Amino acid sequence: MHPEMVPLSFVNEVQLMNITNNNKNILRLLANGPVIPAPRSIDDFKHALQHHPSPTVILLFGDINMLPNLLQQAKQYNKRVLVHFDLLGGIGKDRAAVTFLSRLGVTGAITTKPALVKYAREEGMLVIQRLFLMDSESMKTGIHLLKNYKPDALEVLPACIPASVVSALKQETGLPILGGGLLYTKEDVLQALKNGVCAVSTSRRELWDIKYEE
Repeated sequence: MHPEMVPLSFVNEVQLMNITNNNKNILRLLANGPVIPAPRSIDDFKHALQHHPSPTVILLFGDINMLPNLLQQAKQYNKRVLVHFDLLGGIGKDRAAVTFLSRLGVTGAITTKPALVKYAREEGMLVIQRLFLMDSESMKTGIHLLKNYKPDALEVLPACIPASVVSALKQETGLPILGGGLLYTKEDVLQALKNGVCAVSTSRRELWDIKYEE
């Protein structure tokens, strides 16, 4: 299917949510529960579409040739697809690539690259900035980038950062905070949630159905 022929209803929905600038609206686009599935294979992708209540699937595999078919499958289940820009094969990491993906019908993007955050925002896409937190200096630098490039949400890695750090990030940025990375057990997921992240993303299928009540 030609990119210009793909309906952009999900992208337009994101633009509407961005106008409201409401964190609850952004979270409603992303998650229906504490876990957002992030498949790394076709089998896991199909399982997420067919069996998981999350309205969004984070794509951690594939290339530009596979993407139209994956988007079509997601549409059949009324799911949104967020593409990890840094992991998508066969496409450049520049403004033209972001524009192409937007026209293809990609709802949003996850990236560590501030420039891609900027381009995706300009396309009206939902954007999650990934931030690796190794020490206080990386946190300080990350907060500076977040304030300058203004993504819709932040994903911190690893997911189980201290509650005090989650609280500080919320206060400094005002963004919904997701957790990702180094989640191996149910206890890991629950600890990340107790520490204050709004939801977690994980590629481990055995963790997708975890429930959490505050």
